[in-house]
Amino acid sequence: MKSVLIVDDEVDMALAIKESLKRSGFKSTVYCSPIDALSELNLKDFALVITDMKMPKMSGIDFLQEIRKKGIAVPVIVITGYGTVENAVDAMKLGATDYIMKPFSFESLNMVIARILPAEGGDIVAESPAMKSLMSIVRDVAKSDITILLSGESGTGKEVIARSIHKNSPRANKPFVAINCAAISENLLEAELFGHEKGAFTGAIDRKPGKFELADGGTLLLDEISEMNFSLQAKLLRVIQEREVDRIGSRFPTPVDVRIIATTNRDILSEVRKGRFREDLYYRLNVLPLELPPLREHREDIIPLAELFVKRLSHKMGRALLLSDELKSFLLKEDWKGNIRELENFIYRIAVLSRTEVLFFDAHDSLNRNGAEFRDNRFGLKRRDMGGTDSQNSQNGSENRMKDMERDLIINTLRETDGNKTKAAQLIGVNVRTIRNKIKEYSISGDEIIDKRQ
Repeated sequence: MKSVLIVDDEVDMALAIKESLKRSGFKSTVYCSPIDALSELNLKDFALVITDMKMPKMSGIDFLQEIRKKGIAVPVIVITGYGTVENAVDAMKLGATDYIMKPFSFESLNMVIARILPAEGGDIVAESPAMKSLMSIVRDVAKSDITILLSGESGTGKEVIARSIHKNSPRANKPFVAINCAAISENLLEAELFGHEKGAFTGAIDRKPGKFELADGGTLLLDEISEMNFSLQAKLLRVIQEREVDRIGSRFPTPVDVRIIATTNRDILSEVRKGRFREDLYYRLNVLPLELPPLREHREDIIPLAELFVKRLSHKMGRALLLSDELKSFLLKEDWKGNIRELENFIYRIAVLSRTEVLFFDAHDSLNRNGAEFRDNRFGLKRRDMGGTDSQNSQNGSENRMKDMERDLIINTLRETDGNKTKAAQLIGVNVRTIRNKIKEYSISGDEIIDKRQ
C-alpha cells in the first residue's frame, strides 16, 4: 500500500484528508508541524507528500525547498487558499507536482493524486516484444528535451507513457502538467493554456497562470491535441516557437521553459490534409513520433495488466483477490476494443460484484461493455459466486440476486467516488443517465451511501 505524508497545522483538515485517503486505499501519516516532519521522518519512505501552504514557523514552500535540498524527488501537492495562487505558482516552479485550491472536495484531491501516483506505482507492463521495444525507445528519449507526439487508439496508455518520460527525464523534479484539449470548451481552453489577467474578460475575478506557466521547467502534456480549435493552434504554435506566453489581457509576454508531449487518437496527418490541423504545428509536434499499439496487438500483456489491476483493487478493497484460470482464458480471447482502459474497468466490475476472492467469468453470459444499458448478466459472474448451485437457483431467484448485485455495484461505486454519478458511470462503463435511472429504480438514498462508507 502506498504511503502518503500529510502536513497541515489544521488538525481537523489533516485528519479529514487522512480518512479520505484511507477510503481510496492509501495509508498516511499526519504531522501538524513541517519542522517535526523533517526532523523525525525519512521522506524517502513516502510515495507522496501533501502539504498546506500557510503554516506557522515554516511555510509549505519552505518545506518543499527543504525536501528538494535533501535530493528527494517525492511528488508534492500543495494546498493553498484563495488569494495565494501566486505562491502556488512559485511552489510549482520549485518542484511541486501540483496544487489544489481551498475549498476543495476530496474527490478533486483524489483525482489529482490519481494523476500523480500511477506512474510511481509501476503501471507500465511490458512483457510483449512490442511494448519492450517501445519502452526501450521511451527510456532513451526521456533523457533529452525532444518534443514527442504519442499516437494510438483511446485507452492504450498514452498519458502513462508521457508520465514515464517525464519521470525519467532531467525535469523529473519539476512539474508535470496535463491538459485534455478535448474536454475543455474552445472559449476556456485558451485561458487554461495561457492564463489571464484580472478583469481580462467577464468572470476573470483574479489573475490566473496558465498551464504553460505552471509547467515551467517541467513537462506539459497536451492530451488529444487534434481536438484543438484551428484558430487556437496558431497561438499554440507561436508559444512553442517563441517559448513565451501572452496571458489574456496582459501587455507583456512571459518566458517559459517547457518540454512538450502531445497525444492524439486520430490520424493527425490525415487531419492536416483535410485542413483541420495546421501543417506547421504538426511538424513542430511531430519531432519524434511514437505510436502505441492497441492491446489486441500485444496480448502477452493482457494477463500481467489484469493482475496489476487486481493487486491494486486488493489493496483498495481489503481483499486478497485472484484471477481464476477460467477468467484468464476469457480475457485472452477478447479483442478489448477500448484497450487497457476497458480491461481495467471490466476487472473493476468483476471484483466489486464477486462474492468470493477468486474472480470468475462465464463465457456463455453476454457482456455489455459499450455502456449503453445495464443487462442482468453483463458482468458474467458464475452462479457459484452468488451462492448455491445452478440446479438450486430458480430463474426468479437468480434474477433477484443479480439485481441485488447490480444494486451493490452502484452503491459501492458511488461510495468510491464520494457520490459523483458521472465518475461512477465511467468506472462501471455506462452512461450517467443509466446510473440515475438505476438509483431511482432501486431507491438508493444518499444516507444509504454514507452509511455504507462507515
